[in-house]
Amino acid sequence: MSTPPANSVSSLTVRPLTPRIGAEIDGVNLAADLDDALFRKIYEAFLQHHVLVFRDQDLPPARQVEFGRRFGEPQIHVLNQFHDSEHPELYLLSNLDDQGQPSGAHPDPGTVYWHTDGSWTERRTIATMLYSIEAPREGGETHIANMYAAYEALDDGMKERLDGLVAIHNLNFSRQRRDPTPLTEDQLNQVTPVEHAIVRVHPDTQRRCIYLGDHAETVVGMAYDEGRALIDELNELIIRSELVYEHHWQARELIVWDNRCALHRASPYDTGSERRVIRRLTVLAGE
Repeated sequence: MSTPPANSVSSLTVRPLTPRIGAEIDGVNLAADLDDALFRKIYEAFLQHHVLVFRDQDLPPARQVEFGRRFGEPQIHVLNQFHDSEHPELYLLSNLDDQGQPSGAHPDPGTVYWHTDGSWTERRTIATMLYSIEAPREGGETHIANMYAAYEALDDGMKERLDGLVAIHNLNFSRQRRDPTPLTEDQLNQVTPVEHAIVRVHPDTQRRCIYLGDHAETVVGMAYDEGRALIDELNELIIRSELVYEHHWQARELIVWDNRCALHRASPYDTGSERRVIRRLTVLAGE
């Protein structure tokens, strides 16, 4: 039997990683061209499994940006201190200092709390993709939770309570709680609070899911403390271990997940002795 050609529909394999979320994709070289038929199959797996893992990929920065553009328009993140010097679409997360050694400082402490990338923007995001250049031996994992299943697991009383409720998402709120580095005046001017329904309908699948996380500050129409209490309650309630995929990084891996139906976080690691260098790209929705 002949070997299927590289980057063809016949070369693609999809292997679920957990019963509820995540799949490994094999038979695809992301550094090479992907035709429309193959990308459609990848996108179908993305919608079905919510998280895709591509292992052993030699992915230059420009090719990561190009792959991101297949999903939509890459975001130029407001936190420009993390921009790649040649590709501002790429957001560099590294604990290495100017001499290339572990600095002991976490580059973005807010990432260790459950959140949705870009929920603080009016134009929400479709996907985030992370590519590992260096990975720690222990810790520094990426955890991703299924928000379809989280909604489905709520009791009828909570679903009824959430119907029609809108949360206020605010990057400055989450940054002030989690990161000692304040936003600049220019950055603050770009991140005014926005409102998003707590229960959203996914535009591709038409399934209901929870849309919250650490950037959600309070609830429209509620007293501030009451809204905060509800968001804290929900953010605890919707994270269930059986609905989470935990990615243990190796170098040269890319994962991409659907921000419209997933929350994620990074796990802590020893920033003084371990090395972790990740390139992130987030894709904006058309809405």
